[in-house]
Amino acid sequence: MTTNESLIRLSDVHTDLQLDTNVYNPVGGTAYGYNGEKIGAVKDALVEPGTGKIRFLLVDVGGWFSSKEVLVPVGYARIDDSGVYFDNLTKDQVKAMSEYHEGQAYTNDMVDSDERVLRGVTDMDTAAYRERVLTGKDTDVTAFREQAYSTPERLQLLEERLTVNKDRFKAGSVQIGKRVETHTETINVPLEREEVVIERHAVTDGQPVSGAVLGAATATMSVDLEAERANVSKQAFVTEEVSLGKRTVTETQQVTETIGKEVLEVNKTGDVVLDDAAKKL
Repeated sequence: MTTNESLIRLSDVHTDLQLDTNVYNPVGGTAYGYNGEKIGAVKDALVEPGTGKIRFLLVDVGGWFSSKEVLVPVGYARIDDSGVYFDNLTKDQVKAMSEYHEGQAYTNDMVDSDERVLRGVTDMDTAAYRERVLTGKDTDVTAFREQAYSTPERLQLLEERLTVNKDRFKAGSVQIGKRVETHTETINVPLEREEVVIERHAVTDGQPVSGAVLGAATATMSVDLEAERANVSKQAFVTEEVSLGKRTVTETQQVTETIGKEVLEVNKTGDVVLDDAAKKL
């Protein structure tokens, strides 16, 4: 059997430790003593290294004594939905038990001393008690220890489930503005202009001009010609309005993680008959 000095706290168990499938984690449960009196809470547990089998429950008995913690054999516990019950644990017993401090080893002397208190055999010192045990004179110690260190009948099997929390973060930003983009555009503009028209007519029955001397006088005519020309100007028009806002869209992402589940194992030794419910396990 694992020595008591080598036990470790359940809170210090590494994740690579293969826990016994019969392990119930009672840490944090409310603790009740004799007559259902509330005595405090289960603060931690001492377990066997390698198997994780619980041997002692670390109980904060602040309901009976301020600032005192004691180690109670796991077999004394009765597990209920409302907490952990130590039905046979009295206030006088807790008062006489060894006070446990974090980080210390729970020595065999401390175990024997607490065992004498729980068994009600405090009329002998630790050395005399151990001598009676080793020599077989104490015939009840085996039965006591089998009951004291047996796992509670009620077990809770634990299962990991994924819990997903969401948080918001700035995924990006969008700025909108405007810029001038130019291109060349050609249009056809109809323009009017005046042209001079000269008409000449031959005179077939010419009449003499009295007193006219050829070349003596020179006469000229003039006419002004008008034309249209294109005057190009530019004017801005509204062609589109743009507004900026945001909306929420929902998309589904797949999150993959490995989770564990505790399953019950039933081991038979000897000629044992299981009921139908146990056979299905």
